[in-house]
Amino acid sequence: MSYASLPTNPFSTGGKIEDTRLFIGRTDELHAIAAGMQNVQPTNINIVGDKHIGKSWLLYYFCLTWEQRVSDQNRYIVVYLSLRNANCQTEAGFYQAVADALQSRLSTWQFNLKNALRTKPLNRQAFSNAIKQWKQQKVLPVLCLDDFDRLFRHPQEFDDGFYDNLRSLMEDNALMLVLASSKSLNVYGSEHRFVSSFFNIAHTVELQELTTDEAIQLTRLPISSVNNTPALSVDEQEKAQQWGKRHPHKLQLAGYYLWEARQQGKSIKWAKEKFEQQIADFQQQGKGRGWKSLLGWLDPLHLGRLATKIGGNWDDLQNRIIGMLILVVIGLGLIRVLPLPDVKQWLERIFNFVK
Repeated sequence: MSYASLPTNPFSTGGKIEDTRLFIGRTDELHAIAAGMQNVQPTNINIVGDKHIGKSWLLYYFCLTWEQRVSDQNRYIVVYLSLRNANCQTEAGFYQAVADALQSRLSTWQFNLKNALRTKPLNRQAFSNAIKQWKQQKVLPVLCLDDFDRLFRHPQEFDDGFYDNLRSLMEDNALMLVLASSKSLNVYGSEHRFVSSFFNIAHTVELQELTTDEAIQLTRLPISSVNNTPALSVDEQEKAQQWGKRHPHKLQLAGYYLWEARQQGKSIKWAKEKFEQQIADFQQQGKGRGWKSLLGWLDPLHLGRLATKIGGNWDDLQNRIIGMLILVVIGLGLIRVLPLPDVKQWLERIFNFVK
């Protein structure tokens, strides 16, 4: 493929990599995905790691370079799809987004595969039938799905039946998934009380920080695609490594502001202040998400649904009432109006009631 010139500042702090020379490291992870594709029974991969550790870049980079990693390119269609997309908040929207991504990658001679995905409405059954037609043509769709944990925000759309259907296609060797999420699938399955075996059939690959050699290599990114001179001076490279350690995003930020400081005639102190402010902002955002997550767990409707999932059919009003009762009992225990044994006894009564 042809490479466009590198951006003015070679240290990208957002978006996706278009010039593959900007991607550093992750050799073992890339090999694991390619090997999973070529197994007799394709191995589904769950890429797990903290925010900003490089999950999105890894998936996107693999989609740019997968043809260099497998022996028979005609057997596969590999696509990248971020589930942050608003269209992926419903099951039908998810299928359509996947279909659009797959169709955009098909060659002229694969026109018959496009027809399989043009069924209207493209519901669960129609999607399964389309993927099975691809299998008959000996083509394996490989879906690199970023932000997969976004689906868990919509449990009524993406229920056990949805995940069972994906599992069935995966077990039939008709579909391979490479999923990026903050935690492993089996953890999410337990947290959200899914019973589908979908949450136990992926190989987990945990992303860690870069190696020391990879971190050094990242700080030596070239000025442009035609000039291999490092964008940062030796002193600036050392500063970037000191500030960012081996964390890929922090290294990118450090390189970005050191480059900007030189271009704008600013001091190293200015670059470090900008870098530290960005890190503080990201940490604050993380705390905000933590509080939102906690508040989500304390929402009466969520608590009620969690309780009634043990058994019985309950509507949202009943779930909300049950959730409120749980909160009241816990609150009375916290302010010591109810002793701990009584709190336990009341909670047991509520859970026994909903069974």
